[in-house]
Amino acid sequence: MEANTAVRILSVLAHEGRLLLLQTLVQAGEGGSSVSALAGAIGQNVKTVSAQLQLMADAELVRARREGKQMIYRAEFETLGVLFAFIMHDCCAGDEGLRRSVQRACSC
Repeated sequence: MEANTAVRILSVLAHEGRLLLLQTLVQAGEGGSSVSALAGAIGQNVKTVSAQLQLMADAELVRARREGKQMIYRAEFETLGVLFAFIMHDCCAGDEGLRRSVQRACSC
């Protein structure tokens, strides 16, 4: 990942509502969640959530699929993994204690 791509993605996440949406979608896993369920989960209206999800989709943080009349969104785990790898590149200055702390914090 290039630095300008990371900055673009992080700028999308620099918003409380979008960050909460991403956390909710990460918790939902591969199955994702509908826009209405996401709106209910974070206490926002559907129109606002749809607009936020579109910004996140443009940054490749989420992907949508249609199921009947509903749009189902899911987190793009590959994009998140690449972003985390970019941020953590050569982390901890070789200190294994710090590296283990980071690994514990990131374990699912």
